[in-house]
Amino acid sequence: MKGASEPMGVLKRMSLIFRAKANKALDRAEDPRETLDYSYQKQLELLQKVRRGVADVATSRKRLELQMQQLQQQSTKLEEQGRKALGSGREDLAREALTRRSGSQQQITDLQTQHASLQAEEEKLTLAAQRLQAKVDAFRTRKETIKATYTAAEAQTKINEAFSGISEEMGDVGMAIQRAEDKTAQMQARAGAIDELLASGALDDASGLAKDDIQAELDRMSSSTDVELELARLKGELGSGAPAREIEPPPATGQAGAPAPGQAAGQPTGQSQPQQGE
Repeated sequence: MKGASEPMGVLKRMSLIFRAKANKALDRAEDPRETLDYSYQKQLELLQKVRRGVADVATSRKRLELQMQQLQQQSTKLEEQGRKALGSGREDLAREALTRRSGSQQQITDLQTQHASLQAEEEKLTLAAQRLQAKVDAFRTRKETIKATYTAAEAQTKINEAFSGISEEMGDVGMAIQRAEDKTAQMQARAGAIDELLASGALDDASGLAKDDIQAELDRMSSSTDVELELARLKGELGSGAPAREIEPPPATGQAGAPAPGQAAGQPTGQSQPQQGE
């Protein structure tokens, strides 16, 4: 018994899972607008059936009215024939005519009963058709309102998803950007690691342009020495230059540019010889 119940339990679970997945798939594929249109179409078909029923009942009622009219004419004719037969002294013939007239009257009574029943049924169906027509009209108005609201909500949802990046298209773009950023960061990290390895000498530069840290430090010291030497040279050139001469009155005698008496050659202009006794 236990072995037989286990397959049944598995089958029930499989059936439940299948129904759940099928229901989810159907719910995802269902469009409320299409469902509303289908329901409205069904209501129109039902209203059309009710109207056809009203028409059929009215047709039957009209047929009964025609039959009653024919029977009434026949009854009137039989009564007239009985009167004529009685006037002619044919009592037996008058009795036969009156008997037939009585049968016609009975049929008319039965038809009147059926006519009343059909007329009542027609009134009920007509009232039901009117009520159903009102419900269908109200449903149509409600349906259009719901469809418009659903369409607006659907459009708003798509816009919000596009702005927030939740939609499938924007999600793909975001994933592409993320992958590009990850690859860029990986390449930057790899380039930095290679530079550090080259600088430490762990890797040899095949181009021969890379230098180790000792050589780089020597190059910086040599460059600093060259700068200091150049700076000292410029200072020496500026310090050995003659200062600017002061403006002196022209000498009393002698050619211009000749030294005045008592002035030693090479002595700067504007400096007087020291007087004796000082």
